Amino acid sequence: MTSALTLPSGGPLASSRPEKPTGSQPLPFELDHLLALRVPGLIETRRHIHSHPELSGEEFETAALVHRELSLAGLKPRLLPKGNGVICDIDGRPDGPVIALRADIDALPLSDPKDVSYRSTVEGVCHACGHDVHTAVMLGVGMLLAQLADLGQLDGRVRLIFQPAEEILPCGSLEVIEAGGLDDVVQIFALHCDPNLPVGKIGLRVGPITAAADNVTVRLTGPGGHTARPHLTVDLVDALGRLVTEVPTLISRRVPANSGLLLVFGHASAGTRYNVIPSEACAAGTLRVMDRDTWDQAPKIVAQVVRDVLAPTGATVDLEYLRGRPPVTNDARAIGVLTAATASALGPEGIAETPQSMGGEDFSWYLEHVPGALARLGVGRSGPNVDLHRASFDVDERAIEVGVRLMVQTALRALAAAR
Repeated sequence: MTSALTLPSGGPLASSRPEKPTGSQPLPFELDHLLALRVPGLIETRRHIHSHPELSGEEFETAALVHRELSLAGLKPRLLPKGNGVICDIDGRPDGPVIALRADIDALPLSDPKDVSYRSTVEGVCHACGHDVHTAVMLGVGMLLAQLADLGQLDGRVRLIFQPAEEILPCGSLEVIEAGGLDDVVQIFALHCDPNLPVGKIGLRVGPITAAADNVTVRLTGPGGHTARPHLTVDLVDALGRLVTEVPTLISRRVPANSGLLLVFGHASAGTRYNVIPSEACAAGTLRVMDRDTWDQAPKIVAQVVRDVLAPTGATVDLEYLRGRPPVTNDARAIGVLTAATASALGPEGIAETPQSMGGEDFSWYLEHVPGALARLGVGRSGPNVDLHRASFDVDERAIEVGVRLMVQTALRALAAAR
């Protein structure tokens, strides 16, 4: 594990502690002192994970690290059946409720261009969405709550979920659910890094906070032919052009404007020679929508519009519509818990209203089974904001301590409220 604690160039003192906000309250049983001792190690852990990212479904070393750290804290974690995720119960009062806290651990298929000591050592793989921060935060939460459990001061059970494969389909949350991750759980909570919020701010929202997100792939085939005689074949390049320009506009006219339906193609390919009409073409993209009713209708709408647009071209069409994830819809009571926890951890000024995002998050599948909420953790650094899923994405590491403090408060308040 790397011991380097140098700063990302141009950033604030990432390893310094955030100033104690006005109105914040200390953690119980001198956990603030323990947290202060743990923060440098958590930053080190985050940087190690950032340097050694693993793609969705391949998080075996990351899961082993999590398992090892939790075991050292005296806990009894268990690996998911594939070995690329971890579930760990922190046992308090046996007759108390069960609260779950979730962190995702996978990285993205991007090269890391950052000039930092913890730059990715894996070619073409990078933590560009903050999952390394989520993992470090949840490890810190586990260490502190384990201390409370040892003192007999945990009013129930807290389940830590370190989930694989958030970035792909099928979603890793479904693996966790199948493995019993939600058994007996009455509420579930999660954080997600937000570079648009500064450290010390937590974005909260009742109701939908993300969009639904599905994958759409359209494959076109035809006889192929000579560009001098398109009338004798099927011009797949023309068909592909109609697909990527007309279909997104037309499907948006089939639903209410406030549904926020958005189809964007991120890949399109056809042909290899300037004078050959190809026999195959393909386009793939994501469909995002802000409300659940429209999401339920979306596959049928897309299929009909694709057929209508491409029918005149003569192309043979194969449409693959891969269901992704519904919107994350935050439960009002769970947001009440997070709001109170934020006020305790950061003072009232730490609470920030946040808009619904067009991004997708498979935390939504947990909320199909139990109530809960996702909050946005401010990680923004000075200078221009760097968006999620950009290879240059980085965080103000002071957010790690903020996240630990918030999620400890959240777990304690959720247990108390559920008794």
